[in-house]
Amino acid sequence: MSTEQDAREAQLVERVLASFDGTPDPRLRELMRALAGHLHAFVRETRLTEAEWQAAIEFLTATGHITDRRRQEFVLLSDVLGVSMQTITVNNEAYADATEATVFGPFFVEGSPLIPPGGDIANGAPGEPCWVSGAVHDTGGNPVPGARIEVWEADDEGFYDVQYSDERVAARGHLVAGADGDYRFWAITPTPYPIPHDGPVGRLLAATGRSPMRASHLHFMVRAPGFRTLVTHIFVAGDELLTSDSVFGVRDSLVKRFEPQAAGTATPDGREVAGSWSRVRFDIVLAPDQ
Repeated sequence: MSTEQDAREAQLVERVLASFDGTPDPRLRELMRALAGHLHAFVRETRLTEAEWQAAIEFLTATGHITDRRRQEFVLLSDVLGVSMQTITVNNEAYADATEATVFGPFFVEGSPLIPPGGDIANGAPGEPCWVSGAVHDTGGNPVPGARIEVWEADDEGFYDVQYSDERVAARGHLVAGADGDYRFWAITPTPYPIPHDGPVGRLLAATGRSPMRASHLHFMVRAPGFRTLVTHIFVAGDELLTSDSVFGVRDSLVKRFEPQAAGTATPDGREVAGSWSRVRFDIVLAPDQ
């Protein structure tokens, strides 16, 4: 590259960055200058062609067109690029032995049904029954009674309830931790499933030789006054997808043993289960809200 060419490109960057100098909000000014600076650096480093930039615009346009109230393709894009996970990592700094956070995902729904202690979130969703229990504590080992615990997961077919067209509510619910921070409920043994890959994000994964599969997991969101809201999963030990989760959500500390139980094995609450089932314990530690 000639000196003249380099100077022209550098001068354009400076003009663009200077255009944000009058932004009243200092944080917005910082974000826009950093974003523009990195974008220009990317274009210059890769020597991006006009055809490639047009293809990128068309990709983002298609991502917007497929997004609706039931499907958030931009969340999927953020997830598969690892940006969701990096943002979570930055915003959930390590604190003592607090449970690690991971990706939120696009399938959480407000207003899930209240599940009593020992209740079943499946509500008819297909899958092997799974007994989930544990307790919520602070980093000092004290129980957090009354913590609201949201749980949701895909069914055995690999779909969340919101991916069906019949408005069903299944494999999701919320419960309240007891006086000792304890909780327990029935769910479905998690199984692997693909993220939606029939749209732009799926085409991106195919073009880059990546799999859309997510490691088996069960979602949690735990909230209590005075504590940092925890959004996390637990993953199934032994799942071959733990090292290739399509959204980079696996944390070693969140991999738990889902202990298989043979048909006829007595359940913790006396429920009669036709066939095999599993059980897992997940103790949750909340960091203080800072």
